[in-house]
Amino acid sequence: MTAPAVGAAPAPVWRDLVGQERAVEVLSAAVRAAAAATGTGAGAAPSPAGMTHAWLFTGPPGSGRSNAARAFAAALQCARGGCGECASCHTTLGGTHADVHVVNTRKLSIGVDDARALVARGGRHPSGGRWQVMVVEDADRLTDPAANALLKAIEEPTPRTVWLLCAPSLEDTLPTIRSRCRHVSLRTPATAAVADVLVQRDGIDPAMATFAARAAQGHVGRAKRLATDEDARLHRHAVLRLPLSLGNLSGALQAAGDLVEAATAEATEATAELDLREVEDLRRALGVGQGSRQPPGAAAALKELATDQRRRSTRSKRDAIDRALVDLASFYRDVLAVQSDAGVELVNDELRDAVTSVARGASAESTLRRIDAILAARNAIDANVAPLLAVEAMTVRLRDG
Repeated sequence: MTAPAVGAAPAPVWRDLVGQERAVEVLSAAVRAAAAATGTGAGAAPSPAGMTHAWLFTGPPGSGRSNAARAFAAALQCARGGCGECASCHTTLGGTHADVHVVNTRKLSIGVDDARALVARGGRHPSGGRWQVMVVEDADRLTDPAANALLKAIEEPTPRTVWLLCAPSLEDTLPTIRSRCRHVSLRTPATAAVADVLVQRDGIDPAMATFAARAAQGHVGRAKRLATDEDARLHRHAVLRLPLSLGNLSGALQAAGDLVEAATAEATEATAELDLREVEDLRRALGVGQGSRQPPGAAAALKELATDQRRRSTRSKRDAIDRALVDLASFYRDVLAVQSDAGVELVNDELRDAVTSVARGASAESTLRRIDAILAARNAIDANVAPLLAVEAMTVRLRDG
């Protein structure tokens, strides 16, 4: 079976990459070049861009960095360049392909021990597929020692190993790593493109899809959740009402506490079931509870799991708070758009009256200061400041203007 010809329509494996036509073109060309270079795609012409052993996918949240890396991995393993139907495509996209290893973390960071294990796996020859593909979805969370451990593997690659790293921006990775990777930049998809995917792929009502796509600001995963989860919509609405509850200092501090509490509850609910399942699976694997004596090492393994789960919980809570702050920033973005008569679509058009009211009671300069306060809170939380303190400081600044 030959690989797709140059100029052919994008292979089905790319269907979840919304609004990323240029990236799909680059990656498809690399797949053709890889097939030609390895003799697995008879008749395929090598691309001038060629294929390389290390790639760095960057783009804003929701742009599809991980989806792009997984789709690329599937296309490299597929005899037809990404048909989306064969066993290689299904197992790669489903996370079960023997020669595609995906690393992601909900912990605070990826440590050096994890990186060394990854390097060891990356040094193996493919067991059945065309390539040994290593996907690091959170390359921005590599500690410096972990990144340095990974660097040597990228500097001296195994012939049939491909590294696919994902990060929000080039600056989120070590200069020595990004200089050795081919860069693929993804963009925020247009609202209409996201809405169309929700309607065509997920069967969501067009009006709801349009609202969710607009509210999510191009984040496909977030848009789907808003369209299908009423609790998520209610939580977002509560966050967007925060600017209307800052009349006094007490109200500002109460609003901060409510925001952090709601985000914490959201994160806890999202991880509780997973935590319980992981503990049950580990206890079963260790044989805990099946006899009168606890197997050697069981206590240490369970303790290590509990530590990892606490770290994941901390990350999930921070991520939930960050999503709330992004939503809040969108409110003031709309306020600024009204104040400057920008003539652009409001992200929160359903709250136009509230946006207009806040816009009339403030200056554009004060709105910019409020947006800066939100960004400062995000940066403070990312730097390990206690979330409640960071959000309280933000709400006071929002009140004072």
